Amino acid sequence: MTDASTVSEKASPKQMADAIRVLAMDGVEKAKSGHPGMPMGMADVATVLFSKFLKFDASRPDWADRDRFILSAGHGSMLIYALLHLTGYKAATKEELSNFRQWGSKTAGHPEYGHMPGVEVTTGPLGQGLATSVGFAMAERHLAAKYGADLVDHRTWVVAGDGCLMEGVSQEAITLAGRYQLNKLTVLWDDNEITIDGKVSLSDATDQKARFKAAGWAVKAVDGHDMKAVKSALQWATRQDKPTLIACKTKIGKGAATMEGSHKTHGAALGAAEIAATRLGLAWEHEPFELPQNVDKAWKKVGRRGAAVRKAWEARLAASPQAADFTRAMNGDLPEGAFAKLDAKIAELVETKPAQATRQSSGAALDELFGAIPELIGGSADLTGSNNTFVKNTPIFDAPTYEGRYINYGIREFGMAATMNGLALHGGVIPYGGTFMVFADYSRPAIRLGALMGVRAIHVLTHDSIGLGEDGPTHQPVEHLAALRAIPNLLVFRPADTVEAMECWKLALQHKTTPSALALSRQKTAAVRVTAATENLSAKGAYELRAANGEAKVTLFATGTEVPLALAAADQLEADGAPTRVVSVPCFELFEQQDAKYQASVIGRGTVRVAVEAALKQGWERFIGEDGAFVGMTGFGASAPAEVLYEKFGITTEAVVAAVKARL
Repeated sequence: MTDASTVSEKASPKQMADAIRVLAMDGVEKAKSGHPGMPMGMADVATVLFSKFLKFDASRPDWADRDRFILSAGHGSMLIYALLHLTGYKAATKEELSNFRQWGSKTAGHPEYGHMPGVEVTTGPLGQGLATSVGFAMAERHLAAKYGADLVDHRTWVVAGDGCLMEGVSQEAITLAGRYQLNKLTVLWDDNEITIDGKVSLSDATDQKARFKAAGWAVKAVDGHDMKAVKSALQWATRQDKPTLIACKTKIGKGAATMEGSHKTHGAALGAAEIAATRLGLAWEHEPFELPQNVDKAWKKVGRRGAAVRKAWEARLAASPQAADFTRAMNGDLPEGAFAKLDAKIAELVETKPAQATRQSSGAALDELFGAIPELIGGSADLTGSNNTFVKNTPIFDAPTYEGRYINYGIREFGMAATMNGLALHGGVIPYGGTFMVFADYSRPAIRLGALMGVRAIHVLTHDSIGLGEDGPTHQPVEHLAALRAIPNLLVFRPADTVEAMECWKLALQHKTTPSALALSRQKTAAVRVTAATENLSAKGAYELRAANGEAKVTLFATGTEVPLALAAADQLEADGAPTRVVSVPCFELFEQQDAKYQASVIGRGTVRVAVEAALKQGWERFIGEDGAFVGMTGFGASAPAEVLYEKFGITTEAVVAAVKARL
């Protein structure tokens, strides 16, 4: 691994940075794919950050008060993999680096949360790491206000590239962070003026430093290859009272023999000849994935640097009267008795049978949950009154105290959803946020990434169909239920009434590794759960709401506001001599988790099957088969009162009855 000359010599900062460069180019070369340019260009900045500033202990990647390092420019994943390996993260072995981008390795092409300890968030879709970091920074400020600086006092550091800053979500993120004065958030911009196609100037002429300043950030520019200047800039960042951007002027592929500064280093292996020449230029005589002992020793020392700080923190935690609550919250466990008030309310609702919009039902659920689960932190994309996401008398999250539990996200749906992912990933809080369901199109990339990571973020999506009425087709979701249901590991709930809404909220909170979307109506709907149940029926995903009188000939499936319509159709069919059962389907995904016997009992093969939902048909074939009928939308909506729209688009009791009779 080493020769005698490298044992006694102390490794220089340049040698430590060169270790990142060599590991990056070797990993990409071995895989024959990847992005070596960014890790090579940012190696100097990363060396200063990790060796002098980042608060971490490689032996305890889950230390709650560690600094968070987020590689928003996730294509440069060999940067973080090299750093984790060099600093001694147990999982980041030489073998893992050698297996970069291969089946079963922890070193995926883009960093993936949950695969490799030390990777705080899945990145790769540019801009989302930066946007998610706002949630991390918010969580730190909020928990510091709640538990005190003795337990919560850390920073969030982000490496972002030109692509991250071009993506629109970056504007949502930086203006949100600037508004809330998140001074423990620092973005290190890899200002190399290169994108895949060539120079940044081909497509962009933005003065990024002025842009960040306008958003309320403190900004400094530095030579990203001058380690003393980088160190000074990082020290400056820790003293600011607002979020900080450090523009690090770098050369992509720094150190490459002939390709330094070329866009060709961005997304392809350097090639054997270039790597051999680069090794000569760096005076690096070691084989791929081998390190000089002095360099290895220096980096391992960096990995242990935070151990004493971590142990002191653990002693403070052990002595704190808040220790049990802090640990529970950071583990994502709900408080004892979290659902006691909610369960009592459900029992009451079965008796009172309120008719109300399911967005109001969701608000009623929050009324029962918010006080019982102090980790809940809510918000809305400027639609608070419409989304029913605010619980009366809740303090607002804001500088300088940050103890509030309601965030005004502004008109930033994508930024909100990404921030919610960051809040959830940080731990200690359970985020929910509201917008109109049609605007899930804006937040979809972050919802998808949350599902990929498996985080508990709850998306409250109101105005869920043509039932919102006069605002018209621009605001009426028709394809959105199918589109959301298509995302793996996302629970999509469409409750029929207040009881189901409360059951769905309970399920969303109980699923720690799955985000949820609640599809909720603007218009009032009748109560359908009017008899007491001994279990959470919505947990089955679909269940028989009403049995047929006698042997069933018809099965009607429905969700949300169309369940009362199905019940009315069943009444008419029963009166006409066709025994009809009604199945409520609040969650497709949970139904798929049930055993085959239960699924068969619900689907009712051998009966005429008809589904009704004020949305497109996609996905309903699972329930109605090839021969079943679907009553719903086939195109966009229109501007008119809700009751007129339902009639004009043929989503009526009569249409359901006619569809059944045509098949009897």
